[in-house]
Amino acid sequence: MWLLLIVLGIITYFLIKRSIAPITRTPIWMVWLVMMAPAFVWTAWYLMVGEDEPVPLIVVILPLFLCFGLYWWLIQVGRKPVEAKQAADELSQPQSQQPAIPADEPTKVRPISDSEEKSLRDCFPWAVYYLQNLDYRPQAILCRGKLRSSPEVAYQTIKENVEKVFSDRFLVLFQESFQGQPFFALIPNAWAKSQPTKPDNEPITRPVFASMLLLITFLTTTFIGAELAGITVEKLQADWTLLLQGLPYSLGIIAILGVHELSHYLAAVRYKIRTTLPYFIPIPFFLGTFGAFIQMKSPVPHRRALFDVAIAGPIGGFIVTVPLLLWGLSLSEIVALPEKSTLLSFQALDPRFSCLFAVFAKLVLGNNFTTGQAVHLHPLAVAGYVGLIVTALNLMPVGQLDGGHAVHAMFGQRTAIVVGQITRLCMLLLALIRPDFLLWAIILFLMPIADQPALNDVTELDNRRDILGLISLALLIAILLPVPGAIAGWLNF
Repeated sequence: MWLLLIVLGIITYFLIKRSIAPITRTPIWMVWLVMMAPAFVWTAWYLMVGEDEPVPLIVVILPLFLCFGLYWWLIQVGRKPVEAKQAADELSQPQSQQPAIPADEPTKVRPISDSEEKSLRDCFPWAVYYLQNLDYRPQAILCRGKLRSSPEVAYQTIKENVEKVFSDRFLVLFQESFQGQPFFALIPNAWAKSQPTKPDNEPITRPVFASMLLLITFLTTTFIGAELAGITVEKLQADWTLLLQGLPYSLGIIAILGVHELSHYLAAVRYKIRTTLPYFIPIPFFLGTFGAFIQMKSPVPHRRALFDVAIAGPIGGFIVTVPLLLWGLSLSEIVALPEKSTLLSFQALDPRFSCLFAVFAKLVLGNNFTTGQAVHLHPLAVAGYVGLIVTALNLMPVGQLDGGHAVHAMFGQRTAIVVGQITRLCMLLLALIRPDFLLWAIILFLMPIADQPALNDVTELDNRRDILGLISLALLIAILLPVPGAIAGWLNF
């Protein structure tokens, strides 16, 4: 319980620091305390009443609504004023989070001269995009009109015309309003070659730093792997060679996470998106790592690139996860099913919590695995199991998770926001049935619901990518959906 609270606190702090700190003057510790309050309430309930007594529905829902309302108020009270130099970052947010853009009356800010305005209007051929009006904002020039050609042709034509007139002075964005009307936006180009400090020349890969994090993560996961293998500190002090028993878990989890992030990286490089190398996050407890990540340092060109970069990670990680999980299950032992089993009960895990995991267990263990039994996971199986959970978490169609990117690319930003909200509520309902998912539900509610748009955020995907996206959502359901009783009886487990 305490370990989960610590993990949640750390994750919450970094999420708030990354997403909230840039837009509000409210102290981060205050926002963090408000967001952690529901978890503190639920922990206090368990300490006073006991873990065997389920948390009442009112105790679950009321702190969430109260604290999220206070959370929004704290952000609004301390919200920083919009500045022109924040243009690129702010326009990448959805219109619902841009109070300056949807204003009814245009401002008097004119980042271009009258002659430049005439040249800008000439960039919009009436047969491609019939320009009706220009709205000048502190952070953008909004060009609204009627789309008269395909979105891809319109974006490419307007982008080339604007570059002929203004060179690389502006970035050209093509987005849909929440009323479904495509519009163009010109924002100051922070990546312009004419800038005194050229971002393209700034080193962002930092291989030495990435290698050091990888090495530290290898050490922390090896120690955790030895612990999973039953090696105590006393045994390690007597014989350090026993640490080698932690290698199956360590190498397995690093391979899964590494391939996941490397797949993101290679897909981003393919579309010439500037991005960092994969960085691992080591911790000396729990799983030995909080995972790995990359950071993209330039805009995503279109929804096709957004989809490919997003889906590459879960696919790459899942391809590595499956054989490692099957191998690990073949080394695992069948034990009696305890009265209480959680998602982290590696010593006696009930595989029936997941359809996909149960199929893998039955496939490997065969008729030896029957009703009333659980699996004592081998350290390598733990790595594969964690890889399966990581795949499911990343495929959640919420905000800036891989699944959120994919759904945004498939259906557009408006639909993605609706899907994200529905997913949040479904996870909360699932957490009421299985408290193990409560941490997931809280993390999803902490994440921004909207994803950053691509430069061309209007052109839709092809059928092949749409099908792949639907398959990824089916994979998510297969991992999260418990085994129905009828199927469990039919398979004799």
